Amino acid sequence: MDVPFEPWSPAFAADPYPALAELRARGRVHWFEPTRQFLIPHHADVSALLRDRRLGRTYLHRFTHEEFGRTPPPVAHEPFHTLNDHGLLDLEAPDHTRIRRLVTKAFTPRTVQALQPVVRRLAADLVADLRRAGGGDLVAEVAEPLPVAVIAEMLGVPASDRGLLRPWSADICGMYELNPSEETAARAVRASLEFSAYLRELIAVRRAEPGDDLISALIAAHEEGDRLSEPEMISTCVLLLNAGHEATVNTTANGWWTLFRHPEQLAALRADHSMLSTAVEELMRYDTPLQLFERWVLDDIEIDGTVIPRGSELALLFGSANRDEACFPRADVLDLARADNRHVSFGAGIHYCLGAPLARLELSASFGELLRQAPGMRPVSEPEWREGFVIRGLRELRVEL
Repeated sequence: MDVPFEPWSPAFAADPYPALAELRARGRVHWFEPTRQFLIPHHADVSALLRDRRLGRTYLHRFTHEEFGRTPPPVAHEPFHTLNDHGLLDLEAPDHTRIRRLVTKAFTPRTVQALQPVVRRLAADLVADLRRAGGGDLVAEVAEPLPVAVIAEMLGVPASDRGLLRPWSADICGMYELNPSEETAARAVRASLEFSAYLRELIAVRRAEPGDDLISALIAAHEEGDRLSEPEMISTCVLLLNAGHEATVNTTANGWWTLFRHPEQLAALRADHSMLSTAVEELMRYDTPLQLFERWVLDDIEIDGTVIPRGSELALLFGSANRDEACFPRADVLDLARADNRHVSFGAGIHYCLGAPLARLELSASFGELLRQAPGMRPVSEPEWREGFVIRGLRELRVEL
């Protein structure tokens, strides 16, 4: 039976939710031959499997590629994998445990709290510029520059270099799509080399002259004589940028497009800004910025009578899980006041998003400033979606004030 899943189709990417609902109706697990993955569409399964230690983001802590029945990545892709494989997102215990503990010593709740005035000032300035222009592209003018500026501020990247960060991130994140092309891989490799070289220089400067920034804090972080290696620091900084802004950019743009299509909900939010915290959570649930997250099966598991053997790969469908009626009453209805919103947009388990508090701060700041400074903002035209389903977002969102 054909699976109603077409991640390379522009029409599917523009609105995957009817097909994802059909997947949920058909069952708990589906084999998808084009990517040779098992698709998992239900919230209860996605939530449980994110916490299941029989699965992993990597298998190399237990098996070689050959032992796991997998072909090693091409040698030409090695710079991307070196960068990616030292990052928290793709590590398992004990390395993940050690690095997360050290990074958490530097990236504390107090660090995020201290950023609050900076984030609010940056958001206010960006929205003021948009207002003075009478409108523009919400993606390019507000959604993208805010999280990039925040993470650059955290890392101590000079303002003159910040234009480099978003293109590097976009090229690296292309490798997280399903079956990326060789052209995509070549761009990711080039960006990995350039970004790594840039950060290596910045780390050397901070070693000689520590400052009040996250790189200096990562250099200083240690526990029982253990410190982050330079490759671990570089991968951590890249991950903070990539994961720390892709979700924020797409939640901002996708969220406003959702609001424009639900005028009654938008009117309620404009009338009562105190709804903002639940509104942000609901917008992340309703149109999920990261639609799919992968896990390797390290030991045989069984889902609804289907035995999934070691060496298999699961595609956990976050966007589908977030529209599951079994978890969310009236799941296809946007409800900005929705309570007990157990969306999985930030993941779960040991890989739960380290930057979730910062993302929430950025989203509250940008939505709040747009509500205050641009209360009559409206779309000029229907936007186009970018290529790609895994990290799903708009090319642009043109608005007038």
